[in-house]
Amino acid sequence: MITLFWIALFLVIYTYVGYAILLYIIIRIKRLFKDNKTVDANVSLPTVTILVAAWNEEEMIFEKIKNTLTLNYPKQLTQVIFITDGSTDRTPALINTFNSILLLHNNDRNGKMAAIKRAIPYVQGEILIFTDANTFLNKDAVRELVKHYQHPKVGAVAGEKRILVNEHADASSAGEGFYWKYESALKKWDYELYSNVGAAGELFSIRTNLYQPVEADTIIDDHMIAMRIAEQGYVIAYEPNAYAMETASANTAEELKRKIRIAAGGLQSILRLKKAANPFHYPLLTFQYISHRVLRWTITPFLLVLILGLNILIALHQPKPFYITMLIFQVIFYGCSLLGALFERKNIRIKSFFIPYYFCVMNYAVVAGIFRYLNKNQSAAWERSKRK
Repeated sequence: MITLFWIALFLVIYTYVGYAILLYIIIRIKRLFKDNKTVDANVSLPTVTILVAAWNEEEMIFEKIKNTLTLNYPKQLTQVIFITDGSTDRTPALINTFNSILLLHNNDRNGKMAAIKRAIPYVQGEILIFTDANTFLNKDAVRELVKHYQHPKVGAVAGEKRILVNEHADASSAGEGFYWKYESALKKWDYELYSNVGAAGELFSIRTNLYQPVEADTIIDDHMIAMRIAEQGYVIAYEPNAYAMETASANTAEELKRKIRIAAGGLQSILRLKKAANPFHYPLLTFQYISHRVLRWTITPFLLVLILGLNILIALHQPKPFYITMLIFQVIFYGCSLLGALFERKNIRIKSFFIPYYFCVMNYAVVAGIFRYLNKNQSAAWERSKRK
């Protein structure tokens, strides 16, 4: 029982803190040696295609179009495609008023992956950039992304996701904002070591000729598209100076819905990305993939429950100071999480309680997502989360 407790505790600490510490130590050592990831500002720019999949986005679509058409990249090198399959509002009609945009639309709603697959034959750019309809890019985002393609081993480049959080943020805003700051640091270090292990659909790019169609029922298409390129032996770069900005989910219920869908897609991707999980192909990629993704999306949430249960049993039978202290710490942490839930319902803004609450919500979402996927209850069709 004690051995199992320590194994579970080690895996949880490694997943959420240990991997980040280990990664940071390794890259600090690596920085002592010459970095070969420098870029040349004088290299000619490639042609790009910006692809936006939009479903019922009439409230934001004009702002998205304005943002896309004013990016700091030569217009003669840029193709813009919006695909609005399944939209039932005015989104297609509004987009169709812009002659510089190629609009693709049909009435069938078969999921985002099916829409992307339908758009691929129209892509003309050497670099294909994916961005969501409800996010806004910084002016130099495209230039910052494409500079990494000077390195022939770079097959994809992920941008940074930034959550707009104000001082009156609720649990979903504060928690999501903190989470993405932590994720951004991990992604930066992952790339310094070797490669990222996925990409967020808000902003990422690939070499068009490396695109591989993924299954039509794919739930998290952005992750799968990028990882299929990594499985070909290419690197997924990370560029924090190319970023997509969006507001947080409207509330924790909306964020939970989004996280459950991602968790279901995470398990689906683990079952399908067999090459990435096999260390005999690309051992460094496998180390990063398992450490950063697989553990979070599979056993870690269950281990949290196991640790608490074992800790109670051990403390009852062997009331040693360490186990008593660990139990007290867990009770305080989960108590703060419950208070965070209560404060959110009462509209009381105390951010220090929102972090443990968001952590618990995230792990619950993984468990719910796993069971939803195993029960075949998760559709590939994208459901937009309400945003602030």
